[in-house]
Amino acid sequence: MSESTQGVRLRRGSEALRASFELLSSMRFAIALLTVICIASVIGTVLKQHEPAANYVNQFGPFWAELFLTLRLNTIYSAWWFVLILAFLVLSTSLCIARNTPKILADLKTYKENIRVQSLRAFHHRAEAELPEAPEAAAQRIGQQLARKGWKVRLQQRAPGQGREATAGAGWMVAAKAGAANKIGYIAAHSAIVLICLGGLFDGDLIVRAQMLLGGKTPYRGGGLISDVPAQHRLSERNPTFRGNLLVAEGTQSDTAILSQSDGVLLQELPFAIELKKFIVEHYSTGMPKLFASEIVIHDKATGAQVPARVEVNHPASYRGIEIYQSSFDDGGSRLKLHAYPMGANVAPFDLEGVVGGSAQLNRMAAGGSAAGNAAQQTQTLTVEFTALRTINVENFGNQGGSGADARKVDLRASLEERLGAANKAGKPKELRNVGPSVGYKLRDAAGQAIEFHNYMLPVDLGDGVPVFLLGVRTSVAEPMRYLRIPADEQGRMDGFMRLRAALADPEARAQAVQRYVAKALEAARPELAQQLAESAARALALFAGAGGQASAHGAARGGLQAVSDFIEANVPEAERGKAAEVLVRILNGSLFELLQLTRERAGLAPLPADEHARAFMTQAVLALSDAQNYPAPFVLELTDFTQVQASVFQVARAPGKNVVYLGCALLILGVFAMLYVRERRVWVWLAPQGDANGPAPGQGARTHATMALSSNRRTMDGDREFAQLAEQLIGARPQEGKA
Repeated sequence: MSESTQGVRLRRGSEALRASFELLSSMRFAIALLTVICIASVIGTVLKQHEPAANYVNQFGPFWAELFLTLRLNTIYSAWWFVLILAFLVLSTSLCIARNTPKILADLKTYKENIRVQSLRAFHHRAEAELPEAPEAAAQRIGQQLARKGWKVRLQQRAPGQGREATAGAGWMVAAKAGAANKIGYIAAHSAIVLICLGGLFDGDLIVRAQMLLGGKTPYRGGGLISDVPAQHRLSERNPTFRGNLLVAEGTQSDTAILSQSDGVLLQELPFAIELKKFIVEHYSTGMPKLFASEIVIHDKATGAQVPARVEVNHPASYRGIEIYQSSFDDGGSRLKLHAYPMGANVAPFDLEGVVGGSAQLNRMAAGGSAAGNAAQQTQTLTVEFTALRTINVENFGNQGGSGADARKVDLRASLEERLGAANKAGKPKELRNVGPSVGYKLRDAAGQAIEFHNYMLPVDLGDGVPVFLLGVRTSVAEPMRYLRIPADEQGRMDGFMRLRAALADPEARAQAVQRYVAKALEAARPELAQQLAESAARALALFAGAGGQASAHGAARGGLQAVSDFIEANVPEAERGKAAEVLVRILNGSLFELLQLTRERAGLAPLPADEHARAFMTQAVLALSDAQNYPAPFVLELTDFTQVQASVFQVARAPGKNVVYLGCALLILGVFAMLYVRERRVWVWLAPQGDANGPAPGQGARTHATMALSSNRRTMDGDREFAQLAEQLIGARPQEGKA
């Protein structure tokens, strides 16, 4: 289609109106609008849509978040300016089709048999020859040959002077055409754009936005039960188009879908309720879901009918014009049993039960569980929010030097480095292992500040000689989890470590451990060193426990290995620090081992033998005791038991415009193929009698001079070969190079 069309024109109105109509119905205007829509669609693909405003503030900052919300980039596909551009694209393309279709249809009906003979000699593809037959016979033969090849043919007999040339002689014009589907492809492709846009507009947020604007519907910003939401936040069952999410736990049913909006949610009533009988999930060896499906029962509200169905990914169920898709899965309220180990002062162990998605308030602990054991007696209220239960955690233990990275993590740099370099370089083998269930929860204080935790239920063997409990913590969702590794005792629990940590905070227990260590470290014949060693051991334990050391930035006493290091730097000359550190660490390890034996004795357990396993346990325990000084909570929750309840997330959609979109897609495919792979060609053969007006000379048969030409909308090598074959078959001539 050209920019300036020759079809329907605006004959009335001012010059400005006619110019505007010409611009609006031109292809250059439609292409410009399509370019803007493509750019906007890229933005909508990169920027997550319909997220809460706080998420944009956290990710991009207040300035850019406000700009995105002002320009409606967070809801770009339903923004007024995007819908307006889409409407102009539909209007422009429709006007362009209306203006060009009459010309195209008229062109399809014409054979252009009145073309001048002289014009044929100006074509790029042309050929001339003399035929030993009369013009009429040659015309009939050539026409039949072209018709057998699929060409549409028209024969024209010209009298002398007929046609555009007054000087033209008598003869026959054979006009043929093929590839008319090429121009039909233009109409189909441009009509497809209109249909797809109309279907997308109808199935998008346009109807919902219209109800919000004209019907008084507003997004709901509160919480509580769905049944308590007022009617102005609900959409009728007769809503012609919608797309929302529905979460159904096992053994329950729901009939209200959630339509997420940038400033809240809308509730969509369904004409039926979905009951989830069973949720099925299968995993790959990497822990990624391989299949998740839902066995459901659809309860019709009008008839009371119960229709069983199975919904899988890419295999939706359909009922009363509403498609039910398997979107995702979630926790449906698993029941948890946990045990709290104290990590701060004045905190006693306790048991706790909860439900994933629920919360519990704890008023019996003190604020002494800060980073370094601050023993302030100020009582505070903490809220535990149970956020997640994962029964399968597959980690990669193939890299023995690492800490077991998530097997699903995509590390492009590491992947490239493994495959670059020498040809014999191979990637490290993966050792995927399921490390068992884990629980996620948040601790929120009275001011609303929350810290997120992720604790594994079972100890994990990381290749360090002793299994450890991994206790993850982070203060922001933008940060990765940082894990505290607590060694497991011989019973596979963290009780041994917790007893050791409690004894470390007890001055009396530290004194007894020092006495035992001195008694075992010194011989009875050297009593003069006992007092000096006892003072050094007591000092090392006190520093490590955070008793009497330097204060940290937030005012709490600093302990752990950092406190020992600070003491050495402050009191030992630089040249002697290495030797002093070695001696002090040896004394510290020996005193802590005696402290561990003391806790086992008080618990009625046998002493721990001084073997390789004990040394590995103590090495990990010393590191964990040092890191535990920075644990930002007064207790640790250990998952002791759980009852999993799974839930399925369905996407329910009523999309009557999808059939229009499917029709548009079919037309687009046909149109594009027609434009790319179908060439429009026209062939003319002018057949004029050879000789004078009295006919052929005596003894000679009738002879005809043939002039042949071919035109095509694209010049290709196939066109050159086709014309060469036609010229040889029709008139027995070799093609000549034209001027064009």
